[in-house]
Amino acid sequence: MKFKNKGRKIYKTKEKNYYGKSPVGKFMSGALTVLLIGGIGFLGYSVAEPIINYTKHKGDEPTVTEPPVIPVTTGAADVTASVTTEPVTEAHTEAPETYYTAVALSESALQNADTLRAALSALSSEEIQFVELPLKVTGGAINYASIVPEAVTAVKSSMTLTEMIQEVESKGFEAAASLSVFKDNSLPIDYPDAGYVKADDGSQWVDANGLPWVSPYSQRAIDYNTNIVIELTYYGFSNIICKDLVFPDFSKDDLENLDPVLGQNDRCMSLTSAANLLYDKAVSNGASMQIEISAEDIICGRTDILQPMLLSSNNIILNINLDTLTNGIVHGENEYQFSGTQAEKVEKCLELVSEYLVDFNAGIKLSGQTLNKNEIPEIKKVLTEYGYKSLIVG
Repeated sequence: MKFKNKGRKIYKTKEKNYYGKSPVGKFMSGALTVLLIGGIGFLGYSVAEPIINYTKHKGDEPTVTEPPVIPVTTGAADVTASVTTEPVTEAHTEAPETYYTAVALSESALQNADTLRAALSALSSEEIQFVELPLKVTGGAINYASIVPEAVTAVKSSMTLTEMIQEVESKGFEAAASLSVFKDNSLPIDYPDAGYVKADDGSQWVDANGLPWVSPYSQRAIDYNTNIVIELTYYGFSNIICKDLVFPDFSKDDLENLDPVLGQNDRCMSLTSAANLLYDKAVSNGASMQIEISAEDIICGRTDILQPMLLSSNNIILNINLDTLTNGIVHGENEYQFSGTQAEKVEKCLELVSEYLVDFNAGIKLSGQTLNKNEIPEIKKVLTEYGYKSLIVG
């Protein structure tokens, strides 16, 4: 939708009729464009599994189909090898009626065994089944002693995965791993072929902050994240949460200087192909995989990954950051403001984004320094009204 140049529009989210095409309309428009360009005949939805399979008994060993083999790539990688345009042809089953509560720890908790024990001891075991560990975070830092060669300079903790799982399980919880996939500014510094390159001279693209990003069109980047998933499942993680499956906010000038595919509607296939590969590796080793997307990404139009007909995993975690809502969200000429109690802010946020998630088995993650845990019971009531049955806090 085009806007007249009358200054920034401010959207009070208590008003449900904000301007522009509805989320469903935007999604359907994009989906139809992909169908026309690719000529793909979709045969159905993929098989869904629980967002986190909390019925799995502790002590069950994952089925490891391969050791953590770390392929070494040298020189320019074949960036087309991992990208497939084949749609998922399996049929989704009805989403199971599950409810779980998990807690996500901060990076500081993974400095060493003492900090992890302290963080775990501070948790109340009541209603908590899972503890989410931020093992690869936004920016690219690795918070465990990874043996993946490309991870050497990104490793920030000496703790092993086995030690972490033992500490978590000793407190009566199950461990889940959080993995940032493409918001990685570390890997392209050491391996430029892992990032975006300019079409004219092959130089490395950087964002407005001077940072490179990992590209889903880089075979090295795909191998790197795949090897991390193999490593996590091999050493015992049965639940993997993959986040930051997004493209940067390319400017018009950026798109003119980069590969033309980055300006096309079917670029979503590179993200879904990467997600499906990570899903396959996780499942083949006895683990489950979920995809996390932030409410801010949805509001700002970064929804390429939300393609239910292309994704193997039907499980989505919506991250609602209370800090972000409190500060407001600016997207182009539009400003979205959230006021009231935290439960009211969450409700207003869900009014904007829930339509994007109707085809998924979705759970909610509440995050941010300003999150008031005393208000969580009221927030849960809002989530229940919207049909969300699972919650991660942290």
